[in-house]
Amino acid sequence: MSNFYFDANTNAFELPGARPHYTPDRPGQVEHIFLDLVLNIPKQRFSGTCHIHLTPIRPGITQLQLDAVQLQIKAVHVNDSPQSFSADGETLTIDLDDPTNPEQPLAIKIDYSVKQPRRGLYFVGPTEAEPHKPTQVWTQGEDEDSRFWFPCFDYPGQLATSEIRVRVPQDFLAISNGDLLSTEDDGQEKIYHWKQTQVHPTYLMTLAVGRFAEIRDDWNGKPITYYVERDRVEDGKRTMGKTPRMVEFFSNAFGYEYPYPKYAQVCVTDFIFGGMENTSTTLLTDRCLLDERAAIDNERSESLVAHELAHQWFGDLLVIEHWSQAWIKEGMASYAEVLWTEYEYSHDDGAYYLLQEARSYLDEDKRRYRRPIVTNIYREPIELYDSHIYEKGACVYHMLRCELGEALFFKAIAHFVNQNAHSTVGTVDLLRAISEATGRNLQGLFDQYVFRGGHPDFEVSYSWDKEGNVAKVTVKQTQAKEGNTLYDRNLFDLHVPIAFGYEDDTAQRVTVHLCDAEQTFYFALPRKPHYVTFDVGNTVLKTLKLKYPLPNLVAQLREDDDPISRIYAAEALAKEGSLTAVDALAKALKSEPFWGVRVEIAGQLAKINLDQAFEGLLAGLQDEDSRVRRAVVNGLAKVKTRASYKAVKSIVKQGDASYRVESAAAKALGMIAAKLPDGKPKPEKAIAHLRTVLETKAGWNEVVRLGAIAGLSQFKTQPEALDLILEYTAATVPQALRLGAIRALGTVSTGQSPALVDRILTRLEQLAREDFFLTQRSVVVALKSMDTSGAIAILQGIAEQATDGRIVRVAEEAIETVEKNLGTDKAVTGLRRELDKMKKLNRDLLSRLEALEAKSAKS
Repeated sequence: MSNFYFDANTNAFELPGARPHYTPDRPGQVEHIFLDLVLNIPKQRFSGTCHIHLTPIRPGITQLQLDAVQLQIKAVHVNDSPQSFSADGETLTIDLDDPTNPEQPLAIKIDYSVKQPRRGLYFVGPTEAEPHKPTQVWTQGEDEDSRFWFPCFDYPGQLATSEIRVRVPQDFLAISNGDLLSTEDDGQEKIYHWKQTQVHPTYLMTLAVGRFAEIRDDWNGKPITYYVERDRVEDGKRTMGKTPRMVEFFSNAFGYEYPYPKYAQVCVTDFIFGGMENTSTTLLTDRCLLDERAAIDNERSESLVAHELAHQWFGDLLVIEHWSQAWIKEGMASYAEVLWTEYEYSHDDGAYYLLQEARSYLDEDKRRYRRPIVTNIYREPIELYDSHIYEKGACVYHMLRCELGEALFFKAIAHFVNQNAHSTVGTVDLLRAISEATGRNLQGLFDQYVFRGGHPDFEVSYSWDKEGNVAKVTVKQTQAKEGNTLYDRNLFDLHVPIAFGYEDDTAQRVTVHLCDAEQTFYFALPRKPHYVTFDVGNTVLKTLKLKYPLPNLVAQLREDDDPISRIYAAEALAKEGSLTAVDALAKALKSEPFWGVRVEIAGQLAKINLDQAFEGLLAGLQDEDSRVRRAVVNGLAKVKTRASYKAVKSIVKQGDASYRVESAAAKALGMIAAKLPDGKPKPEKAIAHLRTVLETKAGWNEVVRLGAIAGLSQFKTQPEALDLILEYTAATVPQALRLGAIRALGTVSTGQSPALVDRILTRLEQLAREDFFLTQRSVVVALKSMDTSGAIAILQGIAEQATDGRIVRVAEEAIETVEKNLGTDKAVTGLRRELDKMKKLNRDLLSRLEALEAKSAKS
């Protein structure tokens, strides 16, 4: 599954109600699951029969308990004999007439139906507000949502083969796991019968139904198919066309040929994640589909395709034994994005991609919480799906690669995959496979990066003794506790490579052992180095501050072969902030060969408050790479002068080949105009420009118009901007744009009058009643950035009423953020004032729920 996301406080991850979770006892081994379903798409319901073949493990079991949430159970048979049962809305308990016998398999048959399932299986279709939305049905099982659409033992440790037979309207396609055994026409309906012959867990069982076009490809004789709405065929080819080459690449990289009879990718509407790696049949959000112009940027779609494909090995072929081990699959799928980027584009592209992965984790660690990658203490498993298991997990795999070397790393990965194919794995199995394949014991690295939270924060200084030809390098681990004479668990014990580079393009490399809070190393060198590279190749996950003499930083930026090292030099130069530093950065923005470093240089130039920095940055608008131009525009947004306003206004009016550059320009226009000290141009003029963008720039995923909304949100004292944003929260607005407008309400609120803040709260209160996951999430994001106790009241209502644990968690975290922003006394006073409003909201929600239930009962 592709990313969802979640203070460096070690305990912040564990919210009230968190507890240790363990794999439940198994009554037996599930051998096969067969679902025979009939969909009633107009009424958003279905009925069916679930057949489960179970081989008991121990004798004497008289009850079986299956996960079955809000399923209407009609009858239960075991070995063709009716059985008594009870269902409480969470669990189906079957009372067995005959206690289990390990010698006698059980054939369980459960007849059931579901009305408007809350999770697990989703019906999507046209509404009054969205009359052109396609009609689709699709499933999403991870983490424990399969129990919402069929009764099962819903945890990763149970692996079984599966089968789905489904009746749908004649003009619909139905896609599921494995092989298509048959299709059968029956009047106005068609019956599809799919079978998955390799074992997998319940959360990877899937069904997708829609009026899809099928695009056929192949790899080594195996079908590779893409399913999209019929008007998106070219976008489907453009977005997923590299899949066969990816299959070839990962088969080689993982040392195991793609293991399933086919690979299908189905692009569905309103998908709540980026993608989901169901066995042999991945579901992707249709937001990933690229039109011709969007392909210019193509930042996430190709990576998403690679990520979900890599899961066919890590996650599907190798199944995690418990949710606490999810980093094994999500970390590798994220690292697979790095591997593919490196293979398809360049080593520098891969290195820069990895740096972005590290930054995502570091941001979460700093702003949200710190936790071990592996932990079984949580409220719901989905809480684990954060930047610690995705991005930090990817960085840990990279550290393994650097520690072992290329050959041994891929040998260890192949051994791990081949040894554990079609079975469950944990972190200990990965450690064991590495040891068996390479003879290396990497327990120490795992103890530091996997089983505890955090990372080293390095501060490195360098000086040269010209009399003795000695380089002095001092390394501090600033995360260590000062004055601690005992063993400090905050310290890291690592071997890090350092290189001394010379003018003749040669370099001398050494490795240092870092284990103390501060260590100084002396190196006798043949001559004075031009620059010093700390952690050559970016081998460890860390933060890094360089304290080098200015000439060395300039030389490092210009001459170092390592793009990440050049980026660290650019950061250090920006902190130095002199004219010499600006000159070096400005020249590098023009001459630097790698686009990723130019992106970083643009960001660093924008931090320096000198006219020369602005001039150097402005030249980057002519860069041939759209990603660099976007970085330059983002940098200009921070300069906030009439000259920077003029530069971005030109892009807003004249356009750019890239959607994302235009979007950045629209946002920058608002950021600059809202902060210009002399009020020129007047805010009304800038708002008018952004209104024009909203009226004329509809397009792919609403990217450009979202930039305009973000720009409007910067006018925090302008009612006109608020009015315009509110217009775009209407239900008839395209979904992506509407969600952006909802989120922007929080940003624009912070300078508005009390009456207008109340207006914003009223609108967010209304929106909080909608049950679509992404709408609820956007409402929470908006409320989190507000500084009024009224936001807390609505967030509490969401946390109490939401049925999705992911929304509950982010709402609770948002409450903490708003309380911190307000201060305790102010927050409590405001809450008393808002209590009656919250009670009224809850009464309204209860009334609406009762009305829906009554309506559902009639239908």
